[in-house]
Amino acid sequence: MNGVLYFDGNCGMCTRSVNSLVRIQRTGELRTAPFQGAGVAERLGLRTDRMYEAAWWHDPSGAVYGGAEAINAALGVSFGTRIPLRLYRMPGVRQLQDAIYRWVATHRYRFPGTTPHCTAKPGDC
Repeated sequence: MNGVLYFDGNCGMCTRSVNSLVRIQRTGELRTAPFQGAGVAERLGLRTDRMYEAAWWHDPSGAVYGGAEAINAALGVSFGTRIPLRLYRMPGVRQLQDAIYRWVATHRYRFPGTTPHCTAKPGDC
């Protein structure tokens, strides 16, 4: 179980959230990268303008998830369990998490964060 969580490297809240997830992971298998990196949109099969809609998960099978589903996949890899994705896929849970995720994603630049990844490590973006 592994994959890559692509996030908005220009967003301080997104960078802080990803850094926190990396710190608390138990498996060491979670990889993260800003979606501003060269070739990421093509790798995920997405138009560049869609990248800013959500965080994106890409696993070795080629599956691509966006938004709350991507976060649940990353949590699952971080803790070595499929429980977050199983819970997410339950009726009602998906709709609730998606609605919360959309609201947070729309307002993400208003939340406190840290130095955005692309500012702190410009060569990575």
